[in-house]
Amino acid sequence: MSRIHEALKRAEQDRAAAQNVHLASAQTAEASAVSPVSTEPPAPSAVAAISSQFSYETLISRCIPATWSPEMKTMLFYNSEQGPGTEEFRTLRSRLYQMREKQPLKKVLVTSSLPKEGKSFVAANLAQAMVRQHGRRVLLIDADLRAARLHLALGTTLTPGLSEYLLGQQDEFGIMQRGTMENLFFVPAGQSTSNPAELVANGRLQILLSRVESLFDWIVIDSPPAVPVSDAAVMANHCDGVLMVVRSSATPSDMARKARAEFDDKLLLGVVLNGIKRTSSEYRQYYGVYAGSDEKQRLRGRERDPAV
Repeated sequence: MSRIHEALKRAEQDRAAAQNVHLASAQTAEASAVSPVSTEPPAPSAVAAISSQFSYETLISRCIPATWSPEMKTMLFYNSEQGPGTEEFRTLRSRLYQMREKQPLKKVLVTSSLPKEGKSFVAANLAQAMVRQHGRRVLLIDADLRAARLHLALGTTLTPGLSEYLLGQQDEFGIMQRGTMENLFFVPAGQSTSNPAELVANGRLQILLSRVESLFDWIVIDSPPAVPVSDAAVMANHCDGVLMVVRSSATPSDMARKARAEFDDKLLLGVVLNGIKRTSSEYRQYYGVYAGSDEKQRLRGRERDPAV
């Protein structure tokens, strides 16, 4: 009987020990599940690594050196710093700097209501006007994945470009070109794709802008027209402001109002009136600039303007 009693006692002890081990394991797992994520700042070495990855030295060494052959008729600052239209772009540049004094403004989206209104022309020449100021660096991005145009205006290659980045095939510096105009960098649209709307909405555009923003004084983005497709409205969510281009005596006023409705009031910086006919003043050949609440009201239809 004593042996049986001792065996039963040992079995009871083993069972209790097993239960204690199981309970301890469960408590450890529960504690691990609810443990808060550490809020400690990253180590200085990690911060330094991130900073060095997106430094100006890295930009110069890793971006693609390119030989551009720009269209002299449309790339105004390549032809002459004092030619027709250049002064108007300097005025537009000055107004953007004035706005920057009152609000954060670096990433500017340039769009239009319909195709062929001159948005790419405005985006390219605005970027050129900005780098004419000493020490200013500008990134020009062709984000019109449906009808890319800027690579033709600059006389450079289409790929690799933005679509390759959005597809995860290239990194930031693998799509960025450095051409003949000092401090002007360019990201072409890249290869054609069957799903541009899904690409621009996949989140990688925001990652691109956030990573390279610190390297530039301005980022100018040429987007598709706002009325036919949704791309511009999606891109605007990652920008600080929107410039809308309308063509004199060509853009229907209802289309201009419809395009304007795609953007939040706080994002709309103003309207660029393109294609004004030549007058006695050579500097009025290309366009006029209108910005502020009055122009926004006109586009809402509160004040009918036949020139819009």
